[in-house]
Amino acid sequence: MIRIQQLKLRVGHTDGELEEKICRLLRCKPQDLLSYEIRRRSIDARKKPELYYNYTIDCHMTDQRQTLKRAGKGVCIAQEPRYRFPESGSVLPGHPPVIVGTGPAGLFCGLMLAKYGYRPLLVERGTDVDTRIQDVARFWETGELNPLSNVQFGEGGAGTFSDGKLNTLVKDPAGRNREVLRLFVKAGADASILYDSKPHIGTDALVSIIKNIRKEIQDWGGTVRFNAKVTGILHDKGKITNVIINDTESIPCETVVLATGHSARDTFQMLFDTGLTMESKEFAAGFRVEHRQSAINLSQYGMADVAQTGAAPYKVTAQTASGRGVYSFCMCPGGWVVNASTEEGRLAVNGMSYSDRAGRNANSAIIVSVKKSDFPSDHPLAGIAFQRTLEEAAYQAGGGKIPVQRLEDFRAVFATRTKENVRMAKTGHSTDICSFSCNQPKEVRQVFRQTSERVCEPFRPCIKGQYVFADLTNVLPEEMTRAFLEGMEQFSHKIKGFADGDTLISAVESRTSSPVRILRDETYQGSLKGAYPCGEGAGYAGGILSAAMDGLRIAETIRKQYCPYT
Repeated sequence: MIRIQQLKLRVGHTDGELEEKICRLLRCKPQDLLSYEIRRRSIDARKKPELYYNYTIDCHMTDQRQTLKRAGKGVCIAQEPRYRFPESGSVLPGHPPVIVGTGPAGLFCGLMLAKYGYRPLLVERGTDVDTRIQDVARFWETGELNPLSNVQFGEGGAGTFSDGKLNTLVKDPAGRNREVLRLFVKAGADASILYDSKPHIGTDALVSIIKNIRKEIQDWGGTVRFNAKVTGILHDKGKITNVIINDTESIPCETVVLATGHSARDTFQMLFDTGLTMESKEFAAGFRVEHRQSAINLSQYGMADVAQTGAAPYKVTAQTASGRGVYSFCMCPGGWVVNASTEEGRLAVNGMSYSDRAGRNANSAIIVSVKKSDFPSDHPLAGIAFQRTLEEAAYQAGGGKIPVQRLEDFRAVFATRTKENVRMAKTGHSTDICSFSCNQPKEVRQVFRQTSERVCEPFRPCIKGQYVFADLTNVLPEEMTRAFLEGMEQFSHKIKGFADGDTLISAVESRTSSPVRILRDETYQGSLKGAYPCGEGAGYAGGILSAAMDGLRIAETIRKQYCPYT
């Protein structure tokens, strides 16, 4: 197979124009081109508003050797890692493996084990995806939270209510990346995810895809149980013997895949108490930031009408004077900010898009790096405590609703507040920002009067869940807030209007990645033999695709150790 790299055509071209360009670059006749496959496509906007696609294309030819001789630059033999599931091991497991969690890590691990005869049992604390959708809709409408079935918990994991982005920076010599994408397409995803440089599925499309993966697991002999929370793990002489479900049911097993997701805080505590070795992990936190999608389109593509390309994304990074990194995360073109809380009295937000990305606003998390020195202690679970502090502050700021603030007002309040903190420090009073919030000076009260008068302006937030305009300056620690504002100013030099006063921010984006890593050895097992920490919650992935890839990796590891039942 021959590969063409850097084939460029104007956006909106026809299939015929693409084939003509292929033949021209290969210097071949049309009849010599047997077939071709797009392997990668990205948008080149350097000459905006003239937009081009850059392609990588693999071609089957009648005579590959002669074609290579004739072809110009950018043509080579295609070399692509091909995924292979390993041969089975020599030991027959006494019981089917138990997989804890049905996010991408658990689902893809379960899919491969089921396909090869291991009859895995997948247990999920939440509900099936259809029931989960109803629970989430009820929460967004009424504020009534189901702590076991929400945006984070339930079939499909946190990624179900997201943009369904399938980006990863993970190196992939084993071909797991493309295998995951192929399995998504087999389950119903659009084939474009196999070649788009920034593939996404959309939360609406993910629902049916997840159900199709579950059905395939069941068809291959696996079992999926919902409303089945793992509340304990038993072990003897350092080896797993049983898992406890809902405090009442004991399931014997030698192999447990811990694909819990990054928000299973009570499960992390249980695993720590059980004796699994873990450590705290740095992450990032900040705000959801909204702009008009038309403004982002204009900045990125030089045009507001993007019918041919779809809504424009962006990616921004900055390094601040304090040494903290600030960057965009989980950017959702034409998307929604959503209430993604899991605990009463605490509030977290996330972003999601539907497959058409047709919403009027663009949103992304603009997040600030969190250091271990920010944590209240050196305990392995101290990062969770820090997250909870942020989420409690966000909950209080909005009275249980998502707190929203214009960036101009946020800057004004923060400037006034920090000046007052300096004055209080000079007079020997407390400089604790949180304690100061109950005694706002006249200037701060004036800003809130102005904010309430602006809520009728045409730029409104796109939010799933109840929201209220409020003061967000107490949500992050002062150093992180300064870094956020500094980063926003830097980004305004890259994307026009990024830090304009009408930009909307919502709090708090705290679930960017797991604050915990469950340590595993060279066999991918934890400190208890038979426990396999897996995916984002265990600290070994950062998104849908990398979590699914880690699920494949753990399935391969189990395969190398055990024979299948069939």
